[in-house]
Amino acid sequence: MTSKLENGILYLLPTPIADDALYSLSMEVASHTTEVTHYFAENVRTARRFLRALHPHLNLEKLHFSEIDKHSGPDIALLREWLKKGYNVGLMSEAGCPGIADPGAELVAVAHKVGARVVPLTGPNSLMLALMASGLNGQSFAFNGYLPVKEPARSKRIKELEARSQKEHQTQIFIETPYRNDALLADLLKNCSLKTRICLGQNITAHDEMIVTKTAAEWQKQIPKLGKTPAVFLLLG
Repeated sequence: MTSKLENGILYLLPTPIADDALYSLSMEVASHTTEVTHYFAENVRTARRFLRALHPHLNLEKLHFSEIDKHSGPDIALLREWLKKGYNVGLMSEAGCPGIADPGAELVAVAHKVGARVVPLTGPNSLMLALMASGLNGQSFAFNGYLPVKEPARSKRIKELEARSQKEHQTQIFIETPYRNDALLADLLKNCSLKTRICLGQNITAHDEMIVTKTAAEWQKQIPKLGKTPAVFLLLG
């Protein structure tokens, strides 16, 4: 009598959040990527490039990739099939840790439903690294994703987050599409109290990393140009 085939494992594989920052990954990422042959990725091209950088002699032609579509989402049925066949599957974000501010959480939920083991591996996360270095409250914090783009919803949301931060002494964290970084900073300085502390984290883990916390009044004296480099914004009222 043959034993029942066990489900595969879903490995959550962090990727660098800055170019060429492989040093920011744990050794276990390099170790497990020599064994995983099936991958879900936000971008297959960059996933293959990442694996090639980790393992220059890895035969990429033997690997199987499924790209997570920006509109329709991941192929849930394919993940179920791979896991039930016993394959170990790797989930890669475009940058940072899967399942946080990316579509990976949906795949993780499916893995739990089919009874597969989910293994998160250690790697860089810009939200947590910025919070660690901000000097703001690390005991109570909330990640709010993206703020509204258009007014008046944008200013209203900023004021709501600042009020919640003041009331609960809770750090509020959010991100923005890089080309809107400077506009978001301008809106923060326009809507926040002069005493509110604002942390800007940019190019985290890169050689030119910047993580600086000042009051809104202090930032107004010399407003930086953030440009189109990925950034994290934190405030504490």
